[in-house]
Amino acid sequence: MILCDTHADTLFRRAIHPEETLDVTFDGLKKGGVTVQTMALYVGNSTKIADIRATFDKMMAEIPNLEKEGLKRLSDYRDAVDGENAYVLSVEGCDALDGDLSLLESWRKMGVRMAALTWNYENCVGTPAKLDDTTPLKSFGREAVREMQNLGIAADTSHLNIRGFYDLLEMGIKPLASHSCCRALCDHKRNLTDQQLKDLFSAGGYVGVNFYPYFLKKDGPSDLETVCDHVMRMVELGGEDYIGFGSDFDGIEVKPEGLNGPQDFPALLAALKKRGLSDGQLEKIAGRNLLSFYDRIDPR
Repeated sequence: MILCDTHADTLFRRAIHPEETLDVTFDGLKKGGVTVQTMALYVGNSTKIADIRATFDKMMAEIPNLEKEGLKRLSDYRDAVDGENAYVLSVEGCDALDGDLSLLESWRKMGVRMAALTWNYENCVGTPAKLDDTTPLKSFGREAVREMQNLGIAADTSHLNIRGFYDLLEMGIKPLASHSCCRALCDHKRNLTDQQLKDLFSAGGYVGVNFYPYFLKKDGPSDLETVCDHVMRMVELGGEDYIGFGSDFDGIEVKPEGLNGPQDFPALLAALKKRGLSDGQLEKIAGRNLLSFYDRIDPR
């Protein structure tokens, strides 16, 4: 089975907080059968471009260590091989562009295959959901997204506001939400409404279900079943061919009971099977849907 996770902040934790215990390790990925782990280059908590680029450099310096530990580097999810463990790069927050479109081609040559347009701050591309629902994508943001489309870099709407989300759809972009959940089940601005989910699926986009308890359930603890609730809701809304997993491991300070790291993916798949999903449906959600998404945005 090809199993993909579309978001983890492991590079940031390794580079900036090396004293902390990691959620994502090579052994954990191997035990969990994770074929491709997406490793995010996260902008960090500063809005200063010099700080952001310094953080990127520190994260990039960690990449050789991933490979020494046994992870294979891919530049395309569709090169995944069942039984191997690999990673693909993403960017979380286009703040690092700072108005320079040429950086996108550099990112693509580095192997970046998705880029979240914002994190939690307004930037040269757009406005995050944390700030408001109504501010449109900026003119540069539209240029950047078109260039990303040309390069085969998916426009990631996790963190983006609702207006920006619909600007992408109106532009004919097939976006991806790398680590988001259902707002109908947990009313948080980072989550997607049922209408957004339906429209994203209709557009041929993709959603990776986030494991962060505060996005899963408003009150009380979360567990494997809470994650299953969000997966099943998306399936009911027409997402069987358009969803997968975006754990947010190493970026979340608490985790659902029973999902402490990639080693626990088999338990999640078993829980979804108990909910009535077939082996074929599980294979799609585990990873095949993500590969199909890239067929849609970057045919080869």
